[in-house]
Amino acid sequence: MLKKSKYFVLLCIGFLFVMCNQKEKKNSNNESILKGSTTVLVDETLTPIIEDQVEVFESKYDAKIDIVSLSESEVILSLFKDKSRIAILTRNLTKEENKIFEQKKIIPKITKFAIDAIAFVSNKSNNDTLIDLKNVIEFLQGKSNSNIKGLVFDNPNSSTVRYMNELAGINTIPEKGVFSFKTNQDVIKFVAENDGMIGVVGLNWLSQPSPIMKKYMANVNILSVKSLTDKNYYFPSQNNIAEGKYSLARELFIINGQGFSGLGMGFASFVAGDIGQRIILKSGLLPIRIPGRKINIRNTINNEK
Repeated sequence: MLKKSKYFVLLCIGFLFVMCNQKEKKNSNNESILKGSTTVLVDETLTPIIEDQVEVFESKYDAKIDIVSLSESEVILSLFKDKSRIAILTRNLTKEENKIFEQKKIIPKITKFAIDAIAFVSNKSNNDTLIDLKNVIEFLQGKSNSNIKGLVFDNPNSSTVRYMNELAGINTIPEKGVFSFKTNQDVIKFVAENDGMIGVVGLNWLSQPSPIMKKYMANVNILSVKSLTDKNYYFPSQNNIAEGKYSLARELFIINGQGFSGLGMGFASFVAGDIGQRIILKSGLLPIRIPGRKINIRNTINNEK
């Protein structure tokens, strides 16, 4: 009886193994690096730049990529629940997250493709366009600070909140004087309509405002920031980020855990390639590598009119 039970268990394991292989083969057959369809989980703070990348990628290849914009915590949760095995984050995977992939016998391919930043915005009626990062941190730590009336975040589970919490050395944002909504668009809209509040958003939403948001952008100021180690204030520009002067910069990553040569690999290569990097440069973010410029040199000058 015991031998029959062992035989039955082995038979079941073998069946499951064959089915998994067939499923993986089916995925590979229906999807390649440049064709097929897939879903990409995107940190909501990066939605505008990824929408641009997807639009150009789809125009060049027989591919369909669905973007699902979520908070950072929701992206991670969906990634490990296999809602999709492709995610775009403002940070790399942690050791614990890598271990989850190891348990699934998958080595994720990580592609760093750009540098973004966290930016502060205030209502246009506020003539002061400068903010001291030290004051922001003290406000988050619950210390008395008359310079800041209130901070507005996108989502309690967002990458922006996580970044600022780590910077301030706190686990959760305080309830007093701190407000949170759902998206970066909500933050910009609220600040545009309310004087005295400081919004904390991803730079991508400011450098590439949607048509709907342009009327609100006209009523906000992007603030220059004084870092913890420098007496000067720096605007979140491409140049200041590239020179390391703006203190709230963050690297962006594509996490590909598909485990086969699918659209995750093709899309990551595209974004990190020449066309993708040019899209990033044009967006106002900083590409990982600056695209080259072609210069045509002529031996003669044609003066014909």
